[in-house]
Amino acid sequence: MEFGIYPGGITGDDKGGLATGPADDPAEILAALRTLQAWGPFLVRGYCVFTDPGRPWTETPHDVEQYAGDGRRLDLVLQYQSESGDVPGYLEFVRDAVRRHGASIATLQITEEPNFTGNPTLDGHYPDVRRALVEGVVAARAEADRLGLPGLRVGFNTTPLFGPSAGFLAELTDLGGRPFLDALGYVGLDFFPDVFMPAPDPGAATAGLLAMHRDLMTAAGIAGAVPLHITENGWPTGPDRTPERQAEVLEAVLDAVTGTSGVGAYLHFALRDADSSEDGLFHRFGLLYDDYTPKPAFDVYRRFISGR
Repeated sequence: MEFGIYPGGITGDDKGGLATGPADDPAEILAALRTLQAWGPFLVRGYCVFTDPGRPWTETPHDVEQYAGDGRRLDLVLQYQSESGDVPGYLEFVRDAVRRHGASIATLQITEEPNFTGNPTLDGHYPDVRRALVEGVVAARAEADRLGLPGLRVGFNTTPLFGPSAGFLAELTDLGGRPFLDALGYVGLDFFPDVFMPAPDPGAATAGLLAMHRDLMTAAGIAGAVPLHITENGWPTGPDRTPERQAEVLEAVLDAVTGTSGVGAYLHFALRDADSSEDGLFHRFGLLYDDYTPKPAFDVYRRFISGR
């Protein structure tokens, strides 16, 4: 299993905004990444956002490729946020990202939480997102092959698919057909047990979510050889949310993840708080405070990565 983390300070919230705070310190980020990485490979997660002309193009963390190297490779997310439904423009954005960053990319995620509607920080809010996803996966795979990058894995993610969303994966495979399935290198899952809904036993909740997602992948015709990646997981500190409990939750989640077959990667969200002085839920997801001093969970994650 591969491990990784999102190292930036900016965090999207549940109202379509961003939780921000002190600017990123690249030297401190690199030092923390090296400590976590220990001796093995490590994934660094970054987000690049495609928008319509006239809207700002964003990347977080800034210049994400500066954190690659020495065994660290990128887990790059190419978000689709076109109000006009500009799928052709997005496909060129995808190809260009492969051309610019391909040598540094281990995993390339096409869209971010495309099943989640009603929040403009997430891609499910935007028109034609399913088409952008399936065509984006195929375009990225073709561009990587053209450039001689067979090891670059292309995938997508969702949040847990409950209720009416249970058919989302099948909708994608019906839309994309064999070209989509052949191009697919992994399926990702963002989940946050005991954050948005209480989960007294986060480990059991994690095991249940992973089993459910694998069943949905199978039902959608996605081959069992395609790994499941945990693309975002975390637990914020704050009022009535102690750093000690954060460490307990992370250990329970990691025990469940590492004990589940077919999981290819786990990426934590996030390295540091957006703003440790704020009480808001989305400001304090970090394993570090915003001054880069560690919380107890930082050492929990370091020990798991190094094999304890």
